[in-house]
Amino acid sequence: MRRLHLASASERRLAWLKERFPNIPISAAALLFEEPKPRWGAPVNEQVEFTCAAKAEAAAREGVVSQMAGKEVADIVVVSDTIVADPDDPLMPMGKPEDEQHAMAMLLRLSGTRHRVWSSTALVYPPNGQGEHSLHGGWSADICTASAVVEFDQLSQERLIELVSSESWKGKAGAYDLAGAASQDTRLVEGEEVTVLGFAPSAISKLESI
Repeated sequence: MRRLHLASASERRLAWLKERFPNIPISAAALLFEEPKPRWGAPVNEQVEFTCAAKAEAAAREGVVSQMAGKEVADIVVVSDTIVADPDDPLMPMGKPEDEQHAMAMLLRLSGTRHRVWSSTALVYPPNGQGEHSLHGGWSADICTASAVVEFDQLSQERLIELVSSESWKGKAGAYDLAGAASQDTRLVEGEEVTVLGFAPSAISKLESI
């Protein structure tokens, strides 16, 4: 593998990939894509896979445009999506909060509970790649999905205000960052930390084997 591109604006995910693959050139940029919003009524694992597949298709379409413009494309494009499931309702997804009030409501819901976090990751390949799923313009993808369980401490009003004021909730499913501001309030009780960060572990293992 010579070049890797992360189709995301997440600095946390980019830093993690660079640390895991220090000898591979890695670029990053958000997709020009309006992702579907999570909705009540379908299992969260299905919703996260659906959104990841939609992102993979968007990445393929952007790749085709780049190729037509004569630009080089990465050997593998990584796209990922993460959704937190409501502690009591597996059909109620908790995506990224829209504002401070939304973040506060999510943190109140998670306070003192255990909840499941789902991440789906697609490895997207240019034409003649090896992916199982066919995409636009001859591109293809492998899609992997995993979950982990996180436990939240009971949050005081003061701590809730601190977390919201820190703005660490921005761009984070469930309004918290396990490796950031909320690290002292949370613990992983099942699965792998990389899943909560936003990558399916089996996708990372596949990257390591390519």
